[in-house]
Amino acid sequence: MTQRLDAAVAARGLARSRTHAAQLITAGLVSVDGHPVVKASVKVGDDQQIAVAASDHYVSRAAHKLIAALDGFGVDVTGRQCLDLGASTGGFTQVLRERGAARVLAVDVGHGQLDPVIAADPGVTGVEGFNVRYMTAQSLAEAAGDGIRPEIVTGDLSFISLTLVLPAIAAVIGADAHVVLLVKPQFEVGRTGVREGLVTDAAGRADAVAGVLWAAWDAGLGTVGVLASPLAGTHGNREFLVHLRPRAAGADGGTETGNPTDYLQAVNRLAGAT
Repeated sequence: MTQRLDAAVAARGLARSRTHAAQLITAGLVSVDGHPVVKASVKVGDDQQIAVAASDHYVSRAAHKLIAALDGFGVDVTGRQCLDLGASTGGFTQVLRERGAARVLAVDVGHGQLDPVIAADPGVTGVEGFNVRYMTAQSLAEAAGDGIRPEIVTGDLSFISLTLVLPAIAAVIGADAHVVLLVKPQFEVGRTGVREGLVTDAAGRADAVAGVLWAAWDAGLGTVGVLASPLAGTHGNREFLVHLRPRAAGADGGTETGNPTDYLQAVNRLAGAT
């Protein structure tokens, strides 16, 4: 009998779930009969040997994406009130808490995904079935149990364009907040820009990131940093990290800072479009 590799890894108790198994496979930590395999859909037989290499303590490989962003952008979360959008198993949330965040409100539209260890942290408030597209200051306050505005917002969202979420983010944060988001072009370019789950066109990737930056600008958020993610996403998609802040007047009291135009050349370079 044969089955998908991700299903086999989970069934043999080598991963917490099939989703976790897929993450391990994509990260290159799974081998079959001594050979690394990075495709979760590969069929394996009952008699084949499956091994999982030792990994770090993070509940999700996505943790390393946020680590790269916080370090690259110089964002200090110590003592801050944080909001993690699309928390899933809690990789971003875990990093925020380990770096000294006072509290993390970990929200996700799904249910039962937050790792038990993360959920048990008294500094984490998990909120399930929360659609961030329709988030308001009132709905967030009800979910959090208070009216404190988040000082740090992180996001790792799938199956929705960030352009639809940015107005809601801008509406709930304070004037001095930091917003760090993972941009996944596969969810920004539309169906015609994706082939078998992969965005192969560099210009399409660049346009996806630029579209997010301009949507942020329209919502009142300026760009203060753009980086390439250190890890690929599903299907090997190249992903990007952006640092946004509420738009503010420049030092001369005139021109607003954070205009996306200042970052388009960097976006094209990071996306491989130049």
